[in-house]
Amino acid sequence: MPVLIGALAHPALRMRLAPEAIKAPPLDGRLLGGAMAGIAPDRFPAFEPGAGHVPAWETPWTDQLRRYADILGLEPREIGGREVLGIGDDRGDGHWQPELAAAIADWLLDRLADRPAPSLRPRLPMIASWIASRLRAEAETGHLPQIGPSGAERVREATWDEPYADYFSVESHVLHQRRHRGDWSPDMRRAVFVSGDATVVLPWDPVRDRVMLIDQFRPGPVARGDAQPWLYETIAGRVDAGETPEQAALREGVEEAGLGISRLIPGPHNYPSPGAMAEFLYLYIGIAGLPDETAGFGGLEIEDEDIRSHVIPRADLTRMAMTGELRNGPLLTLALWLELNHARLRAEFDARQAD
Repeated sequence: MPVLIGALAHPALRMRLAPEAIKAPPLDGRLLGGAMAGIAPDRFPAFEPGAGHVPAWETPWTDQLRRYADILGLEPREIGGREVLGIGDDRGDGHWQPELAAAIADWLLDRLADRPAPSLRPRLPMIASWIASRLRAEAETGHLPQIGPSGAERVREATWDEPYADYFSVESHVLHQRRHRGDWSPDMRRAVFVSGDATVVLPWDPVRDRVMLIDQFRPGPVARGDAQPWLYETIAGRVDAGETPEQAALREGVEEAGLGISRLIPGPHNYPSPGAMAEFLYLYIGIAGLPDETAGFGGLEIEDEDIRSHVIPRADLTRMAMTGELRNGPLLTLALWLELNHARLRAEFDARQAD
């Protein structure tokens, strides 16, 4: 009979995986790390025997617990003659997010209940990113004005499926929407491309009045038959589970361009194509010094990124936007937004420097 400790002993997961678990004598020792337990693979905390007491709960194996352990790659470890579950080798710092870990468990055990566990394990980072996106959506949309039909219930989901799943996935929904006149629509079958949220950063040097663009190969234009699949873009990347959009923006600045960004100014966050994609973009202007030598090459080889960066005057960026040279939507949005706001932002920058 396994003993649950750490993240598995927390009510957020324990009540989902082993609701009949009972309090057991604690383990003598302490847990180290585990901030990404149940969020990223192989990130459960390390156990160090000795001083301290680790709360423990004893439970029979449930179907949910066994499947969850199979997906996450959790194996029981014997400690003092007890079969202990919830231990790994992670010793990293950070704060565990029980709400996110519990939501991921729900998705794995409910929505993806019929998928073989081995097929889900390599998908865990993107599944976690998608669930984190859903939690952000729930938290962020409460302040928005309500448009569309009135009433608490406005959308009903009849069926859900995932006909394609790899790094990204496609969800198939049959939905009913309350229509503007108050009645309900018939079945609406909609396919949605799922990629999680992304962060987008246009670096701007307010002293030199320069911006940084990157260019890289994109498969989307190739699929469309475009003879020019290299595009000018912003620095951009996925928001990983466990990080904020701002943290992702700063990380991507280093990964894609070797660039340290000192401050992020929020731009117009948006859905780029809500009719077919669940992607939400967090757009920022990133304050950074951009002397000539900051242009160069970047990207992560493990992600097959081949990125070149360019430093150009901001006025040239505006000209490129107006003449149709910019075909990347987020870059075009930020170029025009910066044109409208650069004087105000420059005044705010100068005031900060004077303080």
